Amino acid sequence: MSGDQIGLWAGLIFTLMIFSYLLGDNFLYRIAVYVFVGLSAGYITIVTIESVLLPWLSGTLLTPEPQVGGIILGVIPFLLGLLLLLKGSPRLGPFGNIAIAFVIAVGTAVALVGAISGTIIPLAAATSSSVGLNPLNGFLTVIGVVTTLIYFEYRARRKPNGEVVRPVVTRALESIGQVFIIITLGAVYAGAILTSLTIFSERISFILGRITGG
Repeated sequence: MSGDQIGLWAGLIFTLMIFSYLLGDNFLYRIAVYVFVGLSAGYITIVTIESVLLPWLSGTLLTPEPQVGGIILGVIPFLLGLLLLLKGSPRLGPFGNIAIAFVIAVGTAVALVGAISGTIIPLAAATSSSVGLNPLNGFLTVIGVVTTLIYFEYRARRKPNGEVVRPVVTRALESIGQVFIIITLGAVYAGAILTSLTIFSERISFILGRITGG
């Protein structure tokens, strides 16, 4: 039996072990999950060392003629990693918050810039262009965006007797926004199910075809 056939049989067996969870939590499912987690951790470790750490060291600390700026730049990630390791110490744990704050700040800034330049601006441009090309679609898009945003904002006023009342117009717009949210989530969920079933059927057909020689 060749290595490809062994891999195909292993893929089929582990697929069935994962699907055994439909019958309830069992040791076959747990074994498959443990193997998957172990392989994923090992693969991520190897990729991180070969694709991140070694190139970073080669370009900063291990250059033929290292510069002061390159040395400082190369030491910073390892210093932050050391601070994160200190989180396990009761006395030195607060120093790890420096690294966590740095990671969160950088991640937030990158995500914010990406969301604005890659999502919000193109979506606004596409919405404005659709309004000009098809007024009905543009009107529905604008209504959907506005009412959905209103749904996630709570507005109310308190009467003299202490009762909290929301305006009728706000409640009506929230109801419309809720309808748009339900339709969107339903479409996304249906698309995810169809995609999963397509991938599963294609994978099973591929495995069975290779095993049977078809």
